[in-house]
Amino acid sequence: MADYEALKKKVQELAERVWDEPGIEARFRKLVQEGIPGKINNRDEIISHKHEILDRVQRLGEEYEYLSHSCAKGSALAVMHEFGLGNMEIIKALSPFPGLGMMGWICGGVTGGLIALGLYFGSDDLVNYEATGLTMTAARKFIPRFEEEVGTILCPKIQEDVIFGRYMDPRGSQDNFEAFKRAKGYEKCALPPGIGARIAAGIIIESMFDEYHL
Repeated sequence: MADYEALKKKVQELAERVWDEPGIEARFRKLVQEGIPGKINNRDEIISHKHEILDRVQRLGEEYEYLSHSCAKGSALAVMHEFGLGNMEIIKALSPFPGLGMMGWICGGVTGGLIALGLYFGSDDLVNYEATGLTMTAARKFIPRFEEEVGTILCPKIQEDVIFGRYMDPRGSQDNFEAFKRAKGYEKCALPPGIGARIAAGIIIESMFDEYHL
């Protein structure tokens, strides 16, 4: 069950954080210019540094959301950057995903996390049904964990129950958008992508544990 008191405390910390915007943007621009660096993921190294990695991925998810103003981009890019997945075209394609076009549906912290899991567990081969199955298994772990952590996967409920106390619908009107910015919406809405990125990274690392014990 979601710990709303702890979540709201984290939201307030995000609102008060001094964001290193030049540093975050420089890191992001390097990814745009040079691409996401591929990594040879050392399973033993990752397993032994699991908590450090999860903390880093969560922070990256928060920072990339704050910079991009997109919870879907933030959650996906954090995991992609950490594990050397995909390319920046995927991040561009995630542009309409927060709240599914900001229409009040699934949080971008969820859709971005699922995209990252698809990149890790999926396959370029359309008939690789085993990889499809692995991705579905990962998704069926991810969604309940996000719900357990945040209380829901729906953008309006997260805004109402955790972040603002009401659904601000920032794309509903210019007035709504200005109110969202005054409420430090981009800072506070870094919460879900940070959590989504951490959960997705955790599932990836767990799969390494499973391989480790084969």
